[in-house]
Amino acid sequence: MTALSGASPAVPIYPFSAVIGHDQLRLALVLCAVRPDIGGVLIRGEKGTAKSTAVRGLAQVLSAAYAAAGDGGGQLVELPIGATEDRVVGSLDLQKVLRDGEHAFSPGLLAKAHRGVLYVDEVNLLHDHLVDVLLDAAAMGRVHIERDGVSHSHDARFVLIGTMNPEEGELRPQLLDRFGLTVDVAASRDVDVRAEVIRARLAYEADPAAFAQRYADADAELSARIAEARALVSQVVLPDNELRRIAALCAAFDVDGMRADLVVARTAVAHAAWRGETTVDEGDIRVAAELALPHRRRRDPFDDPGLDPGQLDDAMQQAGESADREPEPEPDPDPPGGGGEPQDPANGDAPQQNSSQQDAPQRGAAPRGGHSAAPSPTFKTRTLVVPGVGEGAPGRRSRARNRTGSVIAATAEPDSGHGMHVFATLLAAAGRQAGPGALRPVPDDVHRAVREGREGNLVIFVVDASGSMAARDRMSAVSGATLSLLRDAYQRRDKVAVITFRGQDAQVLLPPTTSVHIASRRLSRFATGGKTPLAQGLLAARDMVVRERARDRARRSLVVVLTDGRATGGPDPLGRARAAAARLVAEGAAGVVVDCETSYIRLDLAQELAHRLGAPAVRLDELRAENLTALVKGAA
Repeated sequence: MTALSGASPAVPIYPFSAVIGHDQLRLALVLCAVRPDIGGVLIRGEKGTAKSTAVRGLAQVLSAAYAAAGDGGGQLVELPIGATEDRVVGSLDLQKVLRDGEHAFSPGLLAKAHRGVLYVDEVNLLHDHLVDVLLDAAAMGRVHIERDGVSHSHDARFVLIGTMNPEEGELRPQLLDRFGLTVDVAASRDVDVRAEVIRARLAYEADPAAFAQRYADADAELSARIAEARALVSQVVLPDNELRRIAALCAAFDVDGMRADLVVARTAVAHAAWRGETTVDEGDIRVAAELALPHRRRRDPFDDPGLDPGQLDDAMQQAGESADREPEPEPDPDPPGGGGEPQDPANGDAPQQNSSQQDAPQRGAAPRGGHSAAPSPTFKTRTLVVPGVGEGAPGRRSRARNRTGSVIAATAEPDSGHGMHVFATLLAAAGRQAGPGALRPVPDDVHRAVREGREGNLVIFVVDASGSMAARDRMSAVSGATLSLLRDAYQRRDKVAVITFRGQDAQVLLPPTTSVHIASRRLSRFATGGKTPLAQGLLAARDMVVRERARDRARRSLVVVLTDGRATGGPDPLGRARAAAARLVAEGAAGVVVDCETSYIRLDLAQELAHRLGAPAVRLDELRAENLTALVKGAA
């Protein structure tokens, strides 16, 4: 658990009531404080938008609410990005085992967060398996551990809050769905509001104690109101017609599964309690839908987040009609005539249809003032992998030794492996111990598990956007293939970067990121035509490999070059391209060349480039999963 302020404990926290604007964010946090089983809040927004400030302020208010009810709790526990699973859920107390021979459990951060707030900053950068653990605990209110011979269970009811900057990467839709509520925040563009924010922050920094005292009454009133709502929430009634409204609303937006219905219901009940009412009404449901449905409509990493207010109005109206309608009686087991009833046009499907119709003209539309053709439809690609075995962050692309893989061996090296290999440790202790008696391992007996799984890589797309590639249908195919590879990179938890080259130079269209949504937006519009500076594209990729290796030595790079292999412009363009390829190879980056040549008479220049890169070459029409040859996997 970290300090609340990051400074001296004597410095007061910035008051929750002093957070300017962000009304929806503050409401979402309060509702989860009233009813933690909503499943927590995911706060999405650019840096510097008071995300962390609001969370820390809530923890202080919640702590006071517990105190007002004569109870303890409300503490803030921050989970660091580099935390291990043992640190999060707890593990065998190795010190007691080795020293006392006692089978003991050491609790983790989830136990410390019980009855408080568990805060994960940059949750999108946390490994998926840890996010799953957190969300399971938040949903069930309990943690059950079965590992390393330990069987332990404890309560873990907490308000889960995650913050993220979408530019730094997205959560998978499966994980997004597990968060109860989502709020998008952004800095106001209103000058008066921005001036008020600056004024308040400067006042706090000048005299934190006096500033906090100025808002003490407002925070105390908020704490008391949260305590009252928590006491009232169990008495709130959800009428059957409003329950039907929720079901019709979620069906209208075609969300997957039943989690959305349950979250909307819980949030509506919490909002009614927050208002001091004991019956849920339509207004409570609308507020709940605005917070619980936007992130559940994203079916694809390329989809824009959010919920259109007009669509929500239409859906609420139709859901109300469905809710007021009397439930139809159960049909006869064998109705005469055999046919089903005709579908009711007011059954809640219209908003989804309107959504599709509204979005359709935008998909693949040529950007205003742009020069690129609309990308061809995306498709499932076969896996491109980095040869050998790495040690990078857990992912789903290339082989690696990391903490999420399967155990394949044991090692006595203290700085190797991940986690204790219990059997090998006990075996070492037994081999050292002479004669019968209780087995007493010592630190020198400890063996660590060697695990092999998969890692995520840095996948650098180097896209030829020159005149030799600028034919409309060809550029459309290349863009569609690149988007397909981007989708694959997203699913495999890679970082991605996009470099285009045309004219006289190469351009970094997208620096390394895990946000495939931003990557797709950048890739949907870029200029084409001009000469083909292939050497500059390869050198830009080489420079990026060097820079990223300095930031993260464990993450290996895979350079995917989409080109027909031509090189034009300046003296000896082909010779300079060959020299650039040699420099890229010298950095040890793995490569794949996607041959985009479509001429009837082939020059096979892309094949030559692949040879110089020591990389497999794949023709554009072979990139699909069902068509790709074993050439790429053969390089592993």
